[in-house]
Amino acid sequence: MAELGFEVLAVDVDAAKIDRLARGEVPFFEPGLDELLRSNLAAGRLRFTTSFEQVAAFGDVHFLCVGTPQQPGGQGADLSYLHGAVSALAPHLRRRCLVVGKSTVPVGTAAALAARLTAEAPAEGVELAWNPEFLREGFAVDDTLRPDRLVFGVASASAEDTLRAVYAPITSRQDTPVIVADFATAELVKVAANSFLATKISYINAMAEVCESVDADVTTLARALSLDDRIGGKFLRPGVGFGGGCLPKDIRAFLARADELGVGHSLTFLREVDEINLRRRERVVELARAAVGGSLAGRRVAVLGASFKPNSDDVRDSPALAVAGLLASEGAAVTVYDPMAMDNARKARPELSYAPSVTAAVTGSEVTVLLTEWAEFAELDPAALGGVAAGQTVVDARHALDPARWRLAGWTYLAPGRPAMPAAAVPAARRRRPTPRRARAAFSAAQA
Repeated sequence: MAELGFEVLAVDVDAAKIDRLARGEVPFFEPGLDELLRSNLAAGRLRFTTSFEQVAAFGDVHFLCVGTPQQPGGQGADLSYLHGAVSALAPHLRRRCLVVGKSTVPVGTAAALAARLTAEAPAEGVELAWNPEFLREGFAVDDTLRPDRLVFGVASASAEDTLRAVYAPITSRQDTPVIVADFATAELVKVAANSFLATKISYINAMAEVCESVDADVTTLARALSLDDRIGGKFLRPGVGFGGGCLPKDIRAFLARADELGVGHSLTFLREVDEINLRRRERVVELARAAVGGSLAGRRVAVLGASFKPNSDDVRDSPALAVAGLLASEGAAVTVYDPMAMDNARKARPELSYAPSVTAAVTGSEVTVLLTEWAEFAELDPAALGGVAAGQTVVDARHALDPARWRLAGWTYLAPGRPAMPAAAVPAARRRRPTPRRARAAFSAAQA
């Protein structure tokens, strides 16, 4: 918002975080965000505080951007941070303003919060709108400044007009679709989108399970499917599955809310989506176990990647750390390296060992497992790593490496959903191609 030219005052209850932000330090890794923070602090458009009374007096529009994690011991969304923010803000709202929810919430939450604002805010004319975010970690700056769509959940024309004014710096310079909806539809857009993406990821991983049973190649299958413009290639990449702070908890919360509404039968497929996703983690462990002779006890394993995706230091529900933990639980000596997520990984999994570089992690390892598709991993020199590894077997759980290049360097290359022996390695006698005459005859017979 500051980059778009607005005066912004941001509030948080964590005083240490506020101090860091005020000094121009972003407390998490997001490409491009540190430059935006520093430039807008320098321009005087952006300030930080811990005072809700101060932000209430300052703001014409208040964005609620707090997390809605999975409930401890349950499937539903924990809305305590969201309700806490409203409780802290509402009593100080003494003039007309718009409160805008950005958080991913169960359908029905916005209506409940609107009623709370009406009851608890001293001023008349305090309204609520719901404006879900569609940010991808690693691309959040670009997704904010160049969104593919804007969704306005509103209950009045004045709320819609205010949101249009807020986003005018974006919509005036690019053709961004604006969808105006009621509260419930706006809430559903986000959870429905995340559920669809999760389903697409689990679909291709389910195909990987089928491919493994018949020695087919899921990457070739995925490419063929992606060329169908009804399907497309986005989120059709097989591997170890999805993680992070959004997709896993959002599909579970969607299921929980559907059960509460009596329509849980409509989303039963999401349970299988979740189960497929978790199964792929076990499959990677199976490949590593088989690579070292059937038992991981006492074996040295290098794990490349800790964040749930590249260009992020987020390890929440990270498949990479989950697999590392599973390997360790079977007695393996696991050493982890990640370009950005080392500090967070140590906090989440202190029982694992960590290395300062790829080379240090791989040195002495009997099997190397790639679990986050950082660009630097795809560019590794397999010959150089082969010189320090005790065993030259790599499990590419993200299909990020060039199999031919690694095999040429002497490595055994394994990946979920791909045959252990590539088609190019099949003996020539078994790969004899028809002569042009035979090919023409076969084509003519097929036509006939």
